[in-house]
Amino acid sequence: MKARRPGPTVRTRVHELLADGTERRHEDRLATEEPLEIRLAWPGAAARRVWVTMRTPGNDFELAAGWLVHEGLVGPEGRGAIAGVAYCTDADLSPEQEFNVVTVTLDGPPAADPGHRHDTFSSGSSACGVCGKDSVASALTVSAAARWTGDLPDADVVRGLPDVLRGGQRVFDRTGGVHAAGLFTAAGEPLVVREDVGRHNAVDKVTGARVLAGLSPAESVLVVSGRAGFELVQKALAAGVGALASVGAPTSLSAGLAAEAGLVLYGFTSQRRCVRYT
Repeated sequence: MKARRPGPTVRTRVHELLADGTERRHEDRLATEEPLEIRLAWPGAAARRVWVTMRTPGNDFELAAGWLVHEGLVGPEGRGAIAGVAYCTDADLSPEQEFNVVTVTLDGPPAADPGHRHDTFSSGSSACGVCGKDSVASALTVSAAARWTGDLPDADVVRGLPDVLRGGQRVFDRTGGVHAAGLFTAAGEPLVVREDVGRHNAVDKVTGARVLAGLSPAESVLVVSGRAGFELVQKALAAGVGALASVGAPTSLSAGLAAEAGLVLYGFTSQRRCVRYT
């Protein structure tokens, strides 16, 4: 049976129960959530699993490339390390799995030892759900990247960025169930906007899009639709961006890491206000 690539949304039938006691039956759409296994290979090393995440299908190659950059396994500007990205064609994969396994091939050994990173669907890498002083030190080590040294957006630009990001959220328009991340210039020009059920995946896709296009992920400002948790600050640092603006709040650990690393961090960003933490 020929595999069918999953889309970002799926159809479902719903019963909408209204306040006036009436009921409407109609078709609705849900954001697709499926696992993605990332495998890594390089000359002399067979492909090995390094991460599994639940994601919204679409831009899978970008997600894999961005994750590798954020984990410090590939240089922040690619440096020619990624030789190819492809869906896995192992004979033992079922048709349903074929588009849920991506293999990234490097042209040489990775920039860091992949180690034992992930064997289940729970979060467990340095880019998701880490904490403590050791984690801050580790994140700063991973972030020894070319940092953005150009202009940063002023407050007027920052306050308008969530609305520009929202204009690129096509899957959210259809489902209301995904996060978004976008990379912007200091003038507020959108360069890349990506969506995913996981806010960290959306950021991976943004960075991966730049790297696979042969462009640096280091730009003026990264904007995220949710809160600014530690893992998003870590990814912003690994990519080398100059500022991170979130629609929600930062956490104590994310604000601490941003301050230590010199990343400008905004929270509660809207047309009405934004709060600068560093």
